[in-house]
Amino acid sequence: MPLTKDRNTPMKDGELVSVPVAASSEIFAGSLVVANASGYAAPGSTATGLTYLGRADEYVNNAAGAAGDAAVLVRRGKAFKWTNSGTDPVTQAELGKTCYVVDDETVAASDGTGTRSAAGTVVGVDSDGIWVE
Repeated sequence: MPLTKDRNTPMKDGELVSVPVAASSEIFAGSLVVANASGYAAPGSTATGLTYLGRADEYVNNAAGAAGDAAVLVRRGKAFKWTNSGTDPVTQAELGKTCYVVDDETVAASDGTGTRSAAGTVVGVDSDGIWVE
């Protein structure tokens, strides 16, 4: 139903969000975090169906827990420097293009013939890592 008067709409910053953690997962502070197919936070890995979320702001160990037993703070909306793949490196030619998740600290130039999920947009290529937004 459309508004007929002013509304005090709740707001959330969205830069730092708490995300329930997948079962049997350990997420290290500073690691690349994805959402699995069920929407739970997990460490980045080579797999399809994952959604890049950002960088873990804290360590969370849910290795013995069920999905959602723990939550991790994930920082979003920033560019983070990830390790470049040694076998499928991101180069300057990928600037502005999508790169792909290899693990919880590494990105690659390609989707690995359909085996990797998208990480985000390459916004910088340094000798010691790849900036991903």
